[in-house]
Amino acid sequence: MKKNVLVFGSISGLIIAATGGISGALCYDNPNFQGNMWVGYGSMLLAFSLIFVAIKNYRDKYNEGVISFGKAFMIGLYIVLITSTVYVIVWLIELYNFYPDFMTKYVAHVLREAKAHGATDAELKQQEASMAGYINMYKNPFGVIVLTYMEILPVGLVIALIAALILKRKNASPQLVTN
Repeated sequence: MKKNVLVFGSISGLIIAATGGISGALCYDNPNFQGNMWVGYGSMLLAFSLIFVAIKNYRDKYNEGVISFGKAFMIGLYIVLITSTVYVIVWLIELYNFYPDFMTKYVAHVLREAKAHGATDAELKQQEASMAGYINMYKNPFGVIVLTYMEILPVGLVIALIAALILKRKNASPQLVTN
């Protein structure tokens, strides 16, 4: 199982690293942050799609066509952890080396969007106050790590859960149900 997880986790990590660089550049250079959400979550889905491949590969090639939900979920979980860690490391490198004022630009974007959607001055002040917590978290690498894991980990866990549910198999040759 280790080899399977390491191979597919590494490939997934490479996908997320490559697309993370593109996503970061798109986001940082576009004051409206347009398209970045789609690129970011699309790249996560692409990278995490390898969970399905890894579980099926392990089930069919190494486990005689049988895999429990728990084992399938563990394979997915390990791949999610590898991919998510690569995502966090790439973001830390980008943030501290290329986008040191990212959070300032992002908060300005959020406030512009709120104002464009008709937020009152009181609502803008409330939004600014709520964003202050994120700004404080971004002052510390540990805060950046926590927030960045919170972006990707839930997506990966949902995909690992779905993959485990779909690919679990109790016996090697499933019988077709006939009426």
